[in-house]
Amino acid sequence: MKIRKPTAETYTKVYGLLERAFPGSSKEKQLVEKLHRNERIVHEWFCIHANKAIAYIAFTNAYNGKDICGLHLAPLAVKPEFQNQGIGTELMRFAMRQEGIKTSAVYVLGDEEFYQRFDFESCTIPVCPFTKKNAHFYSIRNDSTNQFTVGYEPEFSNTGKR
Repeated sequence: MKIRKPTAETYTKVYGLLERAFPGSSKEKQLVEKLHRNERIVHEWFCIHANKAIAYIAFTNAYNGKDICGLHLAPLAVKPEFQNQGIGTELMRFAMRQEGIKTSAVYVLGDEEFYQRFDFESCTIPVCPFTKKNAHFYSIRNDSTNQFTVGYEPEFSNTGKR
């Protein structure tokens, strides 16, 4: 297994992986396609095994108003036939050691059991606009003390607002 940064030539492999990893949902694939098309800053990697994309992780900017206050982790995907084999964990550990990520606050809306393995904690500040009472919202290296609603890139919502 190799971990690589995707390029325009490998995006189709990533999009195919996202379709397989989230059956019945096109949101994740559409999100990543829009981020690429709109040339947003995305820290992203994917795992290749036998010339096929089997896992993917992406981070985009998180905002406090117009100021960048960290990163959002989304999506993290593993092809179904490769799940529960430690590939997502390995990709996550790799990504969290990379420049631009290893010292940033990182926010994620996801599974508590999985993200606590990487020292993510329940997040009460800032407020996540996509969940009630910050349910399933976690952060690491978050030193925010003032309450605000964390902003996402416009591609994450239908309104296009940060």
